Amino acid sequence: MSRYYFTVHFLPESANVNLLVGRCLFIMHGYICKKNIQGIGVSFPHWSDESIGNVIAFFYSDKATLNALSQQRFFNDMKECGFFSISSTRQVPSDCPEVRFKRNQTIKKILPGEKRRRLERLKKRALAQGREFKPEKLKIVREFDSFHQISVDSVSKSADVQLYIQKELGVEYCESSFNSYGLATNDKHLGTVPDITKYFFPKL
Repeated sequence: MSRYYFTVHFLPESANVNLLVGRCLFIMHGYICKKNIQGIGVSFPHWSDESIGNVIAFFYSDKATLNALSQQRFFNDMKECGFFSISSTRQVPSDCPEVRFKRNQTIKKILPGEKRRRLERLKKRALAQGREFKPEKLKIVREFDSFHQISVDSVSKSADVQLYIQKELGVEYCESSFNSYGLATNDKHLGTVPDITKYFFPKL
């Protein structure tokens, strides 16, 4: 099966790449939900431990659908302002390895603010049930590979959606199953995308 892609490159050197990635994912999310499209995946060709990078790529099996996504008003406006460089829609070379960009919400549990809120909820529950609260039992330290946190506007919720994204290398091709932000997940969605990094985006 042929796959196609286009890329969005954030041009300003001082760009807040996390903010722009979140905005791009918001636009894609709205587009695919409105059109009832499934199977569009995203990648971040300039990903590093320090940054999610200044490029986002969109992949799909239908070229016309990607063309329509690339022509969304936000993308055109940012391109006209000189903030984005948007490629044409191209076919993925057949020799690209696979990579998985995964939303891992388990990471949220290790963050200090979330751990504090979780302890407070468990303490209230224990007191309400007449049980002794023993927080030392909850002190399980988990380590995760590097990740980036992206905030995406939410139309249906009062707070933004927080995405904790990780990159997995050395994976075999898996059918294009992604969530509505173009990402794999820990269980339901295991889709992979072509790793175009070394072919098209040598780091500047």
